[in-house]
Amino acid sequence: MTKNSNQLPPPVRIGIVGCGNVMDGAYMPLIQRLQSKGAVQVVGASHTSRERCQAVLDKWEIPQYFSTYEELCHSPAIDLVVVLTSMPSHAAIAREALRSGKHVMVEKPLAVKLEDAQELLRLAQTSAQYLVCAPFVTLSPTFQIMRERVNAGDIGKVCLARARYGWSGPDWSDWFYRPGSGPIFDLAVYTITTLTGILGPVRRVTAMMGTAQPERVINGKTIKVEIEDNAQILLDFGRAVFAVVTSGFTIQKYRSPAVELYGTQGTIQMLGDDWAPEGYELWQNSVGAWQTYYETDPHWQWTEGLRHLVECIHRGKRPLVTPEHAYHVLEIMLRAQTAGRTGQAQDIESSFTLTKVEPASEAEAAHRVHDRRRE
Repeated sequence: MTKNSNQLPPPVRIGIVGCGNVMDGAYMPLIQRLQSKGAVQVVGASHTSRERCQAVLDKWEIPQYFSTYEELCHSPAIDLVVVLTSMPSHAAIAREALRSGKHVMVEKPLAVKLEDAQELLRLAQTSAQYLVCAPFVTLSPTFQIMRERVNAGDIGKVCLARARYGWSGPDWSDWFYRPGSGPIFDLAVYTITTLTGILGPVRRVTAMMGTAQPERVINGKTIKVEIEDNAQILLDFGRAVFAVVTSGFTIQKYRSPAVELYGTQGTIQMLGDDWAPEGYELWQNSVGAWQTYYETDPHWQWTEGLRHLVECIHRGKRPLVTPEHAYHVLEIMLRAQTAGRTGQAQDIESSFTLTKVEPASEAEAAHRVHDRRRE
């Protein structure tokens, strides 16, 4: 789709696979905003059964129900397939959509097996359609400004980094605690994407993982946990640059920054979580003060990858979020699981090229709120 000077491009026609909490509570509000601007049109949706999603279909006035995801993917009335199902089914649905000539947005992770992700990568690289995979943390203004400052040498050479994302764990569905899911795919995926988005590809990974809580109560029923729910992951970027990722369904609360980068001349740290950034703090030896900046777009949402993809479809422009990056993050997570189970560090074979971020706002400096000089 291309835009001419006389008229707006036709709306991107969307089909949604998976009508659960993520669709209802997160993506549909964004889609409604895009729909009100004429950017998209929701054609239909598919779920495990119509009975289980009828209330959502009615709530959002979705006109058509597809009994299978294959039927939805093959529909000539759909341009873009949005995959919001449980993790083990992501690859099969995305594959069917790409083979049917659709653009695809898939929630994280891209797949749960490397061979499935390899096939998706091949399909995406030979297709005229776009494949983007969550998380979309690299699109936030805070992330982009932080990366620019790191690239500009504002903290010198980065030597160490720390990132954290975890919580007490879901209590509404047991699939989070089954093979093909867990906190690595659900949570650590965010911070690994952020760190690699700034520092580039990882060369080697090692980890300590375990099941700290062998039983969980889900919807009032006690279940056995079948995955590791607690992890520390160490990333080796080469050049003596190391990062640690703390994650798990074992963290009740925290008040520390989501991401910290330690350089030879300073420190930069993200406030809030990388999927909901609140700005950043910068320490520079040359300044001798903490400089604090608010998020330049406090309304930015973690679902913004869909808006970005729709914009790219309209403009015929390649998305900044690439399947190669998503594949690299998946390999890191899978190798980390192997390292945690075997006690042996694992080499990472894949790589990716960092995409150029959007230019930072010229008004960014106006968002500095205060400096705190240390006594």
